[in-house]
Amino acid sequence: MKQCWSEAPERRPTFEEVFHKFKTINKEKKTNIIDSMLRMLEQYSSNLEDLIRERTEELEIEKQKTEKLLSQMLPPSVAEALKTGGTVEPEYFDQVTIYFSDIVGFTTISALSEPIEVVDLLNDLYTLFDAVLGNHDVYKVRSTWA
Repeated sequence: MKQCWSEAPERRPTFEEVFHKFKTINKEKKTNIIDSMLRMLEQYSSNLEDLIRERTEELEIEKQKTEKLLSQMLPPSVAEALKTGGTVEPEYFDQVTIYFSDIVGFTTISALSEPIEVVDLLNDLYTLFDAVLGNHDVYKVRSTWA
């Protein structure tokens, strides 16, 4: 088909060559060119619909990841306002506490442990920390400093 679009006339196939190609595609069955073209267009359309469905699913997965990340980084009311395109008014608090933590000897612990042991230690530590915070009306901002 692409050859039919060639700007150089000598590179374009003749009608006889096109007809022969269609016969080859249809495996020598007796069909007309229009039916063959319609069948090919239907197949192309079906493939395109499958591709669109697949890309839509991928997009939905990425959207869920983005929303999860947003909800982890911001308070729920702020995340929801941003998702809906709203504005976020600044809030005033009478009291706030900022807590910075450091694991003393972490470099040594890491050097003497397997990677999975370090991951398990951090997971257990921060899971306990999150459980304590869950009992209070607090908002936690995670930040990693080197």
